[in-house]
Amino acid sequence: MITYPDVKVNLGLNVLRKRPDGYHDLETLFFPYRKIHDVLEVVTGDDYSRTSASLFARYGGEGPAVEADDRALVQSVSPDGKVMITIARKGGVGWDPSEDLCVKAYNILDADFSLPPVKIYLEKLSPVGAGLGGGSADAAFMVKMLDGMFSLGLGEERMAAYASRLGSDCAFFIYDRPMTGRGRGELLSGYSFHGMSINGEGCAPDGHRTSSPEDSSHGNVMEYELEVVVPEGISVSTADAYRGIVPSVPEIPLEEVLSMPPQRWKNLLKNDFELSVFAKYPQLGAIKESLYASGAVYASMSGSGSALFAIYRKA
Repeated sequence: MITYPDVKVNLGLNVLRKRPDGYHDLETLFFPYRKIHDVLEVVTGDDYSRTSASLFARYGGEGPAVEADDRALVQSVSPDGKVMITIARKGGVGWDPSEDLCVKAYNILDADFSLPPVKIYLEKLSPVGAGLGGGSADAAFMVKMLDGMFSLGLGEERMAAYASRLGSDCAFFIYDRPMTGRGRGELLSGYSFHGMSINGEGCAPDGHRTSSPEDSSHGNVMEYELEVVVPEGISVSTADAYRGIVPSVPEIPLEEVLSMPPQRWKNLLKNDFELSVFAKYPQLGAIKESLYASGAVYASMSGSGSALFAIYRKA
């Protein structure tokens, strides 16, 4: 089975308070961005892989257990032999493949369901350390794939519960549609843009596209396009970003701001990480300003950075 885990951006990210357990309460809108994705294949036992040959050919491998000098392709086999994982990434894999979230996703389900052995092939095309949640997406898609492959019958809620054990934003990718996130990000609620569509996401819960007073000529829906920019050579540590945060509750609630058209978001819909991250990486602030100069109605950093995104009104 092959899937294509996409990434997300955060429309607004308010860090509200620090919790007694050391985490922070936050509120955000997770928004899927499907133009950037990884390639994830899982096969059982000795089943044929459709991606392994091309991965070895393109990333310089010669066979099992190959690790090129730049670690463009790495492999690991679990001590019990139940999981073999191959990860390929241009520029190198900077983490232990045995600790990859895909392996951890297998392990938490294996503990409850005694899964058959699997081989995992992951081509990392999404950026690392960019605030786009690529690793979280891989983990969540792994949970979904294992549920389908082995007929576990979990359903979205139980899959989300497993995924939330792997990371704060992993549960979102089980649903992979616009959702508000609270708590650590794992408390999710569906969200619909009424009278507005961003990259095709904007229908009401019943599937009907609603109208608004500011509708354009595109039917009854205001149409917007969201584009992501990933700066080269900048990887932001989430832990470092949190150390620069001063938690606060915004004057206007997140969903009230989101109910406004994006033309009004500029000074109202904020990412609390920008202040400290831009101070350390001023080039990111400059990129944000360049996005506005290019005609964006809204621009922001995603998560703790370094990726930024811009929203444009479609003609």
